[in-house]
Amino acid sequence: MAALGVVVSGCRTTGSAAREEPQAKSPKQEFHFDAVTVTADLELDKLNDEELFAGGTSAFAANDFQQAARYFGRLVDFFPDSRHRRAALYNAGLAHQRIKEWEEAGHRFSELSDPARGQGDALDAAFRVAEVDYHLERYEQASKLLGIIAAREDLPLNRRLEAQVQQGICQLESGSPETAEATLRKALSTYDALEDKGEVDDYFPAQAHFFIGELYRLHYEGVKLDPAKGADKLAQDLNYKAELLLSAQGHYLRSIRVGNGYWATAAGTQIGSLYENLYEHMVNSPAPAELDASEAEIYRQELRKKIRVLLTKSINIYERTLETAERIGSQSTFVDRTRESLAKVKALLLADAEGEPASAAPSSGGEPHT
Repeated sequence: MAALGVVVSGCRTTGSAAREEPQAKSPKQEFHFDAVTVTADLELDKLNDEELFAGGTSAFAANDFQQAARYFGRLVDFFPDSRHRRAALYNAGLAHQRIKEWEEAGHRFSELSDPARGQGDALDAAFRVAEVDYHLERYEQASKLLGIIAAREDLPLNRRLEAQVQQGICQLESGSPETAEATLRKALSTYDALEDKGEVDDYFPAQAHFFIGELYRLHYEGVKLDPAKGADKLAQDLNYKAELLLSAQGHYLRSIRVGNGYWATAAGTQIGSLYENLYEHMVNSPAPAELDASEAEIYRQELRKKIRVLLTKSINIYERTLETAERIGSQSTFVDRTRESLAKVKALLLADAEGEPASAAPSSGGEPHT
């Protein structure tokens, strides 16, 4: 187990330091060991590196990632000359990653990682370190590492594009949307210039378009509709909000057109969510205060027409998204969320058609995923 190796090493160092100070008689110099931790490691003490590697491989195949990490970690820590050590290092990192033990995963991957010159498992480990940093919200650290990989001319274009897109996402998460957009657009320019689009995995350009859509969605969410500012300002803000919605929708649609199943489903869900969200803002927005009763009634009638259009568009987008997901066999949280939203929006449209007061639906959220 990886943690045990650290404990043993630390105890030996501390014990040596204590012997160098024989005059220190304080009870604070006594050291107590965790018997449970030591016993757990002793269970593997009789196994050699071949047996540990076989045990770890078997546990990983059985999805017992805690046990796999334990076997691979024991091999790494106690058999430094084993021919299986590099594979065990990587597999230990993967096992920790599967059970979201991010720090432990990063510790294993970091020993292999070489973002500047590495190939094979050293390069893969560098990507994994960046992923660990992302999950630990060390976005700037991840972005810097991915930038090193993206700048390497010796790598295949697909790996450089992967690094660049992931770097843009980390820049967005770190609070630098302008830098993120520039990075993502640079990646897409490279992709668009390719004569043979099959040269790269469609996952990454689709992801890049999706996250530029997310950038515009965040701008859209930043525009607040406040009737207290007056009818003219409300109309201006509503038009601007609609423009941002269309810009986000444009990039989501480009993501769909790239043809990657996962991001096509995700993008379709986000488009539907945008229309649903705008509906919520409109239905909850009171009439501007300067309107008299008759003008307020006209305002509400016009608003209701726009609401029907938004609900209908949202339903169409959700239905097309589900059709695409079913055709390609895609299963994700986006698919589940789309089914729930479709049922909800249909109920709202039916209530409106029957003349019932429209009520706001809960927000669908729309957090970006890597």
